[in-house]
Amino acid sequence: MTVRERSAALFLRLPVGLRARVLHRSGRFGPWEQGFDFTPPGLAPGEHAGPPDFVGIGVQKAGTTWWFDLVTCHPSIFSRSDIHKERHFFDRFGTAPFGPDDVDRYHGWFPRRAGTVTGEWTPDYFHYPWTPELLRRAAPDTRLLLLLRDPIERLRSGLAHQRRTGVPADTMSLSDAVQRGFYDQGLRRWTEAFDPDRMLVLQYERCALEPASELRRTFRFLGLDDEVPVAVPPRTPSGPGEGPPTDPDVVRRLVALYEDDVVALARRCPQIDLTLWPNFAYLVDAGSAGESSSPTVRP
Repeated sequence: MTVRERSAALFLRLPVGLRARVLHRSGRFGPWEQGFDFTPPGLAPGEHAGPPDFVGIGVQKAGTTWWFDLVTCHPSIFSRSDIHKERHFFDRFGTAPFGPDDVDRYHGWFPRRAGTVTGEWTPDYFHYPWTPELLRRAAPDTRLLLLLRDPIERLRSGLAHQRRTGVPADTMSLSDAVQRGFYDQGLRRWTEAFDPDRMLVLQYERCALEPASELRRTFRFLGLDDEVPVAVPPRTPSGPGEGPPTDPDVVRRLVALYEDDVVALARRCPQIDLTLWPNFAYLVDAGSAGESSSPTVRP
């Protein structure tokens, strides 16, 4: 191992918060952090920039980094190692003006070579209500990728992530983490801005169980050759998330809170297999029934 590799390994062993402070002292910020410079990167010889061909819009803690890495193994997808998968470009425009210069600046973040496609995956986009309209203005022809996970297991993993990164465990952060699990509510905003045919909804648990077939489905959706061989390392579908809540009473209340949204999601997206979400498997019949069906009794 070289000195540089050893230093990198030691750096990665530091707590997340300490790593961030070290990087900030040297003027390095992530796209999700205040202080990041959104000036587009320079183009290398043979590269040109333009609107993204695809954008992953969510959701947080649902395996999006893993899936993005697999997708970008396709030889027809161009992805520069110096540009993070998460652009977070629209995060700051909730209360700020967004004009033609911002559209051009966004396009500048997508260099590619001739004959290739490129894109990003920012899981927070799904959660911010102003993003669908702004993305439609900036990239009306883009294809959207959405990866969903059992909302309670996503919540557990999200809370654990907040704890690791030093986000205060207060009422506001908890409310935000819970709100991120109302998938059907979020989808309504996106289908108002984009034709549903421009979105591929994937299920994390199915991708973990059947990665090769789901990857081929993703390539077909992006208009790429789906027979290109891509090595897919095995991944065990996540069981219970690594963080709270685990108390049975809390889980029961969360199930009740998400129930109507999960039923609506299953009706909107029949490809979602509720048997892969043990917390909501009892809703299988309700999810496939008509609107007038009686609610399924909770276990």
